[in-house]
Amino acid sequence: MKKLIGVLSATVLSIGMLSACNSKSDDKTLILGTSADYKPYEFIDTKNDDIIGFDIDLAKELGKKTGYEIKVKDIDFGSLITAMNADKVDFIMAGMKETPKRAKKADFTDSYFIDQNQVVVNKDSNIKTLADLKGKTVGVQAASIQETKAIEVSKTAGFKVENRNRIPEMVEELKAGRFDAVIIEQTVAKGYLDKLDTMEGLLIEDFFEQSGSAVAFPKDSKLTAKFDKALAELKEDGTVDKLIKKWFGDLK
Repeated sequence: MKKLIGVLSATVLSIGMLSACNSKSDDKTLILGTSADYKPYEFIDTKNDDIIGFDIDLAKELGKKTGYEIKVKDIDFGSLITAMNADKVDFIMAGMKETPKRAKKADFTDSYFIDQNQVVVNKDSNIKTLADLKGKTVGVQAASIQETKAIEVSKTAGFKVENRNRIPEMVEELKAGRFDAVIIEQTVAKGYLDKLDTMEGLLIEDFFEQSGSAVAFPKDSKLTAKFDKALAELKEDGTVDKLIKKWFGDLK
């Protein structure tokens, strides 16, 4: 009987210790959810398969400020908020903007970088204006603000909108002629335009929409205010500006 009680006590103690190790309050590691197809925000380094980029560097700086180690998980953009609310990741940084729809499922910090939309086309397409897109097919990333904007504009401009999960897929569809144009953020489009001299970027006013990337957390998360404060400090001490220059170059 004493032996049995001893075994049970040891088991209970082990379970208690395991629970303590796995408790939220003791866990100093946060899993960042991102979509690693959005260079220079986040992308896979082909040399070692690591996920790198502006958002990753900034996330690690925020982790230092708040006392967390940051690990990164690659997920399709359209599934990020669902994954976070299923506890598969703790927060999101993926060039994501706060929208009324997203704000119902996540809380956001202040924005940390402002960008704008660009329309990318093949140079031989003769597409120069919104009117030239009538009857054409425009590609966008699934669940992105570009998709929302394109659907809105298409109702009066008369073009078809199709989405893909990843930016490289969209660019390949454009190269193959299955898309007539794609809408991407300007800083992301630049990376493709610098390499592909068969394409060009257009700033069409109807698609113009400056938007700020922000950090997303589950609704009512205590981490939102903590990271918001850390972000403000990183803006104040010049860290954010240094990372912008590192990944986006001189934007002035």
